[in-house]
Amino acid sequence: MNLLIENIDKLHTTELGTERIKRNCKIETDDVVQWSKVQILDETAKIERIGKNWYVSAGGYKITVNVHSYTIITAHLAKA
Repeated sequence: MNLLIENIDKLHTTELGTERIKRNCKIETDDVVQWSKVQILDETAKIERIGKNWYVSAGGYKITVNVHSYTIITAHLAKA
């Protein structure tokens, strides 16, 4: 199992991160951590570790999570 999924309950973000993710992904929810968990736990999600970050591609989005702190750094609509 992937380390990110094993530690999914440690996932969090900052106030600025919340606003950035909502803006970048064009989502309305205030609970971007829960929204991110759903994306990450999707069975079709692709999780890749590059250096200090995990990059998760799922549901038409790309989510960046810090490997050490489990902070959701940003998320974007995936490029087609």
